[in-house]
Amino acid sequence: MEGFRVIGGERLRGEARVQGAKNAVLPILAAAILPEGETVIRDCPDIRDAHAMAEILGKLGCECQWNAGEMRIDAANLHHWEMPDELSKQIRSSIFLLGPILGKLRRATVTYPGGCEIGIRPIDLHLKGLRALGVSIVEDGGVIYCDGRNMRAGDVYFDYPSVGATENVMMAAALLPGTTIVHNAAREPEIADLQDFINAMGGSIRGAGTQLIEIEGVKSLRGVCYTPIPDRIAAGTLLCAAAMTGGEIRLTNARPWDVIPVCDKLKEMGCRITEEKDAVALAAPERLRAFSQLQTNPHPGFPTDMQAQMLAAACVAEGTSVIVENVFENRLSHVTDLCRMGADIRVNGRMAVVTGVPRLSGMTVSARDLRGGAALVLAALAAKGESTVEHAELIDRGYERLERTLQTFGAKIERVRK
Repeated sequence: MEGFRVIGGERLRGEARVQGAKNAVLPILAAAILPEGETVIRDCPDIRDAHAMAEILGKLGCECQWNAGEMRIDAANLHHWEMPDELSKQIRSSIFLLGPILGKLRRATVTYPGGCEIGIRPIDLHLKGLRALGVSIVEDGGVIYCDGRNMRAGDVYFDYPSVGATENVMMAAALLPGTTIVHNAAREPEIADLQDFINAMGGSIRGAGTQLIEIEGVKSLRGVCYTPIPDRIAAGTLLCAAAMTGGEIRLTNARPWDVIPVCDKLKEMGCRITEEKDAVALAAPERLRAFSQLQTNPHPGFPTDMQAQMLAAACVAEGTSVIVENVFENRLSHVTDLCRMGADIRVNGRMAVVTGVPRLSGMTVSARDLRGGAALVLAALAAKGESTVEHAELIDRGYERLERTLQTFGAKIERVRK
């Protein structure tokens, strides 16, 4: 088991480049099986989930090569439509392959995906969307059998704007003759990035970023070189780290409009934020002020993936902050360890009331999920004394060598083995 050993109390200062977006690159890697010819994904983040996705692609018959931040995928020999059971259970994003496999091979077999235990994340909307395209689906013993030999373009309506379900339908319909329309589509920046990637390959999709997406099926797609958008969650996490330590940092390869909800809360907490074309800078006050309320919601609301980090920031802010988690019901598991570090947090269902304390105390804590684990690292940076955050492998699912990035800002953090 690996963990992070942190000596808290250092003000973060300096500049670093934000990694490519985890939540953009995973569906893009899945869509890379659609074209004829080789696809190159540049600035592919070196994270556990991307490696797991590449391994799954390899089991399906694709050739994947990773070199110096580039992922090369050649799907010429794609011939398996049965996704490997054990690998699929490792990451939630394995479900992204359902749509493109059906689009390319017209059949797919998949087990229920894995990932962090942050709440019930049913895939019923994924299946509903595919059924609207004529896919016959049978679920038996935890295995989903999909027959797409009668697939056709059509209208898809989602009761909830699911990111993954929207992306799966986009990929499944990209090669279907006719026009598919997705109603109440998710609006996250990663949806628009997937649209841009498919269109760069010769696809015809418009409307991503709005609630209505139109996919005009094309006969074939071609391989391209493509660079995903920067990771808005990684950027937000680093901004929170600087804010909690009274630091001053500048992030390059960051799109200011993607981190507006996070920056708005940090400004409310007293931070000075400067936005450039592709960079964001933050200067924190001596001590943060509490924000009044934060509620997570689908984009353009406050992202659930930043809730844990903002909660950690509230722990050391002067005053009382209220956080309501509207997306995942189990996304407050990090509260227990934060309280062990001296935080004052009361939880009632999906609501957390945080009364800030002047200083947290170093402690051995354990990551239970990706974003909650990152929040514990931030708390350790702001705490007095030494902390160890166990289960670094969960944090590695979404952050590219987080300890090295933080070291560039002067943080005293190292990776340790137990």
